Amino acid sequence: MSEWEVHAVKYADRNARVRGDSFIFDDNHDAPHAMDYFMWLLRKGDEVILVDTGYDDAEAASRDRPIRLDPRSALAPLGVTPEDIGQVIVTHLHYDHAGGLHLFPNATLHMQAAEMAYATGPCMCHDTLRMPFSAGHVCEAVRRLYAGKVVFHEGAAEIAEGVTVHRIGGHSRGLQSVRVRTRSGWMVLASDATHYYENVFARKPFPIVVDLQDMLDGFDTLLRLASRPDLIIPGHDPLVRDYFACGAADHISRLDPGPIAEIPR
Repeated sequence: MSEWEVHAVKYADRNARVRGDSFIFDDNHDAPHAMDYFMWLLRKGDEVILVDTGYDDAEAASRDRPIRLDPRSALAPLGVTPEDIGQVIVTHLHYDHAGGLHLFPNATLHMQAAEMAYATGPCMCHDTLRMPFSAGHVCEAVRRLYAGKVVFHEGAAEIAEGVTVHRIGGHSRGLQSVRVRTRSGWMVLASDATHYYENVFARKPFPIVVDLQDMLDGFDTLLRLASRPDLIIPGHDPLVRDYFACGAADHISRLDPGPIAEIPR
């Protein structure tokens, strides 16, 4: 059975946050709590799959959330150009995960049908639910659909040998996580099914949520999908860079060999 390399590519961070931004009902809600922003690259021989795309300078300016690296530059140390990317798994359509779709013109997108329905449906009449989305990113997904370059999934599906997606929901209606066969076992790129290790291990939900029960049930799904708990990779936790070895550049962590330090649970 073939195994995949997995690279976590950090392109931005946001440090002016507190724990109340990350956890519902946190006792220490005003303590600082930083957030990192990642894409993930899967590679097996000549086969490459990008999981999420980050966002670009225009979106950074619009939201006043600067990025450290353009997603294209962030991937460059891995020897990958935007034109090389033929498949993108879109975990969900929030701006920080789908804001760079237009940067990868050759890619076919894999997403849950529920996510497209959510991002283009009546839920978007509500400002609070619409806030994490940007119309241009959703329109880019629709344009890609009309170009025949979107594959929709309903729940669990295989993208390639050793790579599957699994609908979790909770944070967004069609949020999906990615299960990858690696040398260390089955690794789960949780994306925003758990922003931080503490969300899943302490059962503390993230405040941006459309269905709280789905989010809580999703924690059990992540644990079931991973070969062991320390192979669950949160979507935004700066601790990922402490628990896994540095990869091809300072902003890249190599995940597939497994953690280099014990991850407390």
